[in-house]
Amino acid sequence: MRPAVLFPLFADVTTLPGIGPRFGKLIAKVAGPKVVDLLWHRPFGLVDRRFQPSVAEAPEGRICTLKVRIAEHVPSPNPRRPYRVLARDESGTVELVFFHAKGDWLAKALPLGEVRLVSGRVERFQGRVQMAHPDRIVGEDQAEELLRLEPVYPLTAGLPAGTLRKAIELAVERTPELPEWMDKPLREQRRWPSWREAIGMLHGPAGQGDLEPTASGRTRLAYDELLANQLALALMRQHQKRQAGRETRGTGKLRARILSALPYELTRSQVEADAEIAADLAGDKRMLRLLQGDVGSGKTVVALLAMIAAVEAGSQAALMAPTEILARQHMATIEPLAEAAGVPVALLTGRDKGKRREEILAGFASGAIPLAVGTHALVQDGVAFRDLALAVVDEQHRFGVDQRVELAAKGRAVDVLAMTATPIPRTLMLAAYGDLDVSRLTEKPAGRKPVDTRTVPLERLSEVVDAVGRAIAGGGQVFWVCPLIEDTSEGAPDDTTAAEVRHAELAARFGTDRVALVHGRLKAADKDKAMAAFADGTAKLLVATTVIEVGVDVPAATVMVIEHAERFGLAQLHQLRGRIGRGDKAATCLLLYQAPLGEAAKARLATLRETDDGFRIAEEDLRLRGAGEVLGKRQSGLPEFKAADLAVHGDLLPIAADDVKLILARDPELEGERGKALRTLLYLFERDAAVRYLRSG
Repeated sequence: MRPAVLFPLFADVTTLPGIGPRFGKLIAKVAGPKVVDLLWHRPFGLVDRRFQPSVAEAPEGRICTLKVRIAEHVPSPNPRRPYRVLARDESGTVELVFFHAKGDWLAKALPLGEVRLVSGRVERFQGRVQMAHPDRIVGEDQAEELLRLEPVYPLTAGLPAGTLRKAIELAVERTPELPEWMDKPLREQRRWPSWREAIGMLHGPAGQGDLEPTASGRTRLAYDELLANQLALALMRQHQKRQAGRETRGTGKLRARILSALPYELTRSQVEADAEIAADLAGDKRMLRLLQGDVGSGKTVVALLAMIAAVEAGSQAALMAPTEILARQHMATIEPLAEAAGVPVALLTGRDKGKRREEILAGFASGAIPLAVGTHALVQDGVAFRDLALAVVDEQHRFGVDQRVELAAKGRAVDVLAMTATPIPRTLMLAAYGDLDVSRLTEKPAGRKPVDTRTVPLERLSEVVDAVGRAIAGGGQVFWVCPLIEDTSEGAPDDTTAAEVRHAELAARFGTDRVALVHGRLKAADKDKAMAAFADGTAKLLVATTVIEVGVDVPAATVMVIEHAERFGLAQLHQLRGRIGRGDKAATCLLLYQAPLGEAAKARLATLRETDDGFRIAEEDLRLRGAGEVLGKRQSGLPEFKAADLAVHGDLLPIAADDVKLILARDPELEGERGKALRTLLYLFERDAAVRYLRSG
């Protein structure tokens, strides 16, 4: 149960005075539906309303607060002309100018003969001092509230700035003092304020410096959130480690057949990862390990060796991939090796229907098919295994946690091996996976050639098309990737139009049968047909959207053209580039960009030219774009941070991780004084699920 002290913060924003359903809906859109969401809605700027010159001395173009007496209302007979209100102090007259104004409202706000403080930008027109649509109009009794630094917040259409600001002020007033959950020496060393003070500093800044991400109040709140994140992940992990595992030990017989069928020796890091996974499988605790490896580093083979250990132990193993293309790619790697070892394997996707599907399901249920490869079709209700011991989840950040759990639930004490080809910086690893056991594949398989990467302005498109023609004439194959376009009528991203237009142009040049097209809206059968034509060499040129980012293996492809490369993230460009250079021929990646390039885009493309180290690229991507973009906005592995920005506060994450280790070593059930405060912290940052993992929670 959420502690009662937090109830006021988790109430609906419409419980705040002056916020009805209409404004509540708009506040929910820009910040969130609860009072606590307003606390995390940060100001991006400040307006200084403390400057209070006389009318005559008010400088043009500056925001001033003028203390004036209302002298005259001058309504206009023409609705297109402005309504003017003349106001005076001892030094002169200011014209307050209102367009499309309602006279009765102005008469109430600016009553004749009364003194008012008006605040806004001062202009001079034909020698007259003017202020168009003052930002604030208050009586003398509200002077103290007005004459201050005023935070400026992100808005949405229809929501007045004053209404949002007032709602945030009320939310801050409602914020309770909370028990201190922070390590005392750390707080003293960093000179951080209390949680309540930090909220006050965020929304009542004393200067521009208080808005910076490195300000002490903001840093304190960021650390709180990172501590909640690490504690939640550690509690989940503690819970998993408590669950009894199973000891899975292979005989090595089938494994030896697979190794002898491989056309190359395993790399050093493949051997190390294989040994780490084998040790986990043989242990009595459940395995939850992440196998992280760059494009083409050989993760599928390492996963297969783990799966074969389960088969040797008399059990079954399943590999689940996020897309059908990727599942088929894994199947293409696994099937010949499993065949060499004499082990049956089957692929299950949503397209398998009727008799074929029944046969596969019967094989899984009886154990006659010990190896399964598939999409999320593997977690559907009708799928049962005789004895599933190992679940391998590929590109696991594209699945929700639920799907991983559902696959593991298909067996008893199932070990889980997650894999990703997205190189993830250590900061993001900690944030998304906590202190997960990680194996990294750092080398490329022998024989891989580095890809020659070049940047080319879009105005040289015709030269690029000529170069593509020469590559095709020389027996090569070419990928042509089109960009994401964000301007569809529904507001959803659309990349099909650009791909279809480019496909039509290139097909006209090189022949319809030689140019294939793949995009996300194609029917699965048409997509497979196009991919098959490219894979078997019938099609020489594949025009595609980013659906080919992972999982497409065509060793004959030697050229990758990426249009509008400046629109892609670094890690994504690196993934796409990894589709070529898989054979023994030299490969070239052409990054077409629209000039002029912004500084960040220039830095991204320069990094890509300089290195093919996926981990270095990922660190640079995090620095340039921030955490929310690196794994992709639509992917679910990374938590949404409200106060923390990993690109700025990443150095606090290892401190939080170490703090959590100490906390749980001393008080694993969070029952002490600090432990109870930490439970409040988990609820504050909506990590409620983690509290349920406590035995006494």
